[in-house]
Amino acid sequence: MSYKQTKVLTVDNVSGDLKKLSVIKDAALWIKNGEVVAFPTETVYGLGGNVFLDEAISQIFEAKGRPQDNPLIIHIASKSQALDLIGAPPAYAELLMDQFWPGPLTLVCVSKQKVSEYVTAGLHTVAIRVPDHPVALALIEEAGVPIAAPSANRSGKPSPTTACHVFHDLNGKIMAIVDGGSTGVGVESTVVDCTGEIPIILRPGGVTKEQIEQVVGTVGIDKALFEKSAAPKSPGMKYTHYAPNAPLQLVEGGTERIQQLIIEKQGEGMRVGVLATEESQTSYQADVVLACGQRAHLQTVAQKLYEVLRVFDEENVDVIFSETFPQEGVGLAIMNRLEKAASGIIIR
Repeated sequence: MSYKQTKVLTVDNVSGDLKKLSVIKDAALWIKNGEVVAFPTETVYGLGGNVFLDEAISQIFEAKGRPQDNPLIIHIASKSQALDLIGAPPAYAELLMDQFWPGPLTLVCVSKQKVSEYVTAGLHTVAIRVPDHPVALALIEEAGVPIAAPSANRSGKPSPTTACHVFHDLNGKIMAIVDGGSTGVGVESTVVDCTGEIPIILRPGGVTKEQIEQVVGTVGIDKALFEKSAAPKSPGMKYTHYAPNAPLQLVEGGTERIQQLIIEKQGEGMRVGVLATEESQTSYQADVVLACGQRAHLQTVAQKLYEVLRVFDEENVDVIFSETFPQEGVGLAIMNRLEKAASGIIIR
């Protein structure tokens, strides 16, 4: 489906009862009736559609150019709304709901098969979360239906953290964008499989493994994070994601090794970009050096990651070299996104 131009509805103040705002009422009605509308969450902007309408979910896949065997996350407003969509969850799943909702944690549970099968990609499970953003919660409550909402970008490209990013990718492909300002966390939610005896992390994200362990004890990490999987259990597991236009390569070995690579590529006539941190930004003599937060505070790297990847597109570089990060805390999510953006290419 195409539109002459996507409407942009601005929420100037995200405090108070947002359900009273005409922009929220309009967007919620469109979603309820089967249109697709982008909106902010605390992680990235989501592309929302009514989970009960096949046509709406098909529009999401069409707008994104997303393969239909890649399941979607359902956004709900409360734990009780979750329990209406899933079978009896294990005790640890309810502990996670109580501790981390609203927040960037998605739980994969056995589905009651109430939603469109396009949402679940034919799986017997469904992925659900309560977003921690006033605009998202107001939309869900006003629409009166759960909302399926993958990231509001063209499939494979960096996820959007502003309404401008969404407009750049999807103008004319969706009905509207609700502009609620920049998102906070920057990387998507952590996805946890809650169908077994212990929780298994399928995708690292805004809630860390360490935080989950503090609540429920033993936590596993799915081996598909490190191997290609033919049947993804979770959104974001099967296909290349988050990639800028230029090839991205992760480099281990510190600033000197990256500078050697810069010189080699510049000698071949290439325009070279470097994804660095504030601490190391001045160490490189590349054509474009962008600081992606502070290494001492990895949450700032997560917040700026997708924005920086998009800026490289604007700078028209031919190749991008990126520093690597420790795979602990939110660093696990950062490296997961970077490895996918680099198609797994790491120079050691």
